[in-house]
Amino acid sequence: MCSMKPPDQLSEPPDGRPYHDQPQWRNDFPIDWPQDELVARRDFTKFLVLTSFAFAVGQLWIVFENFFRKRKGQLPVMRIARADAIPVGGSLVFEYPAAHDICLVVRTGPQHYVAFNQKCTHLSCAVVPDVARGRFHCPCHNGSFELETGVPVAGPPRRPLERILLEIRNGDLYAIGREVRA
Repeated sequence: MCSMKPPDQLSEPPDGRPYHDQPQWRNDFPIDWPQDELVARRDFTKFLVLTSFAFAVGQLWIVFENFFRKRKGQLPVMRIARADAIPVGGSLVFEYPAAHDICLVVRTGPQHYVAFNQKCTHLSCAVVPDVARGRFHCPCHNGSFELETGVPVAGPPRRPLERILLEIRNGDLYAIGREVRA
């Protein structure tokens, strides 16, 4: 059990005056309280159960979010630019499928284009195309991805870049969806 000590032995008031010279509010609300360190097993068990329940609910929420995200249907088809507006070895930044999803399209050959989400899979820094080396480079932690496949080849990233599916129609370049990877 905890023994009750006189209030003036619990702590020293911040201004250094003796306990009986302190204002009444400081006596009513002391800094230290003898039962502060007392935690009953029942309270500890209740804390563990509630925390575990919160984690379980969070995990279920993630599962439901992913389930409904996959069921939303196909992504919109969006015109990016004229296919010949991007020079061979050049790149273009565009937003797909939503306004703040920044993507890159790179023209690697006369009729060959690749497009990926610009966020590095390590910490979401923007990747930069380095066509001469055949890589996307992440300047934050020196990560590199293959230009053609988006597979990580150097640095901390372990997951590939998200590929944007492209199609050429009547000389225009269109984003038609995302590649689903297992």
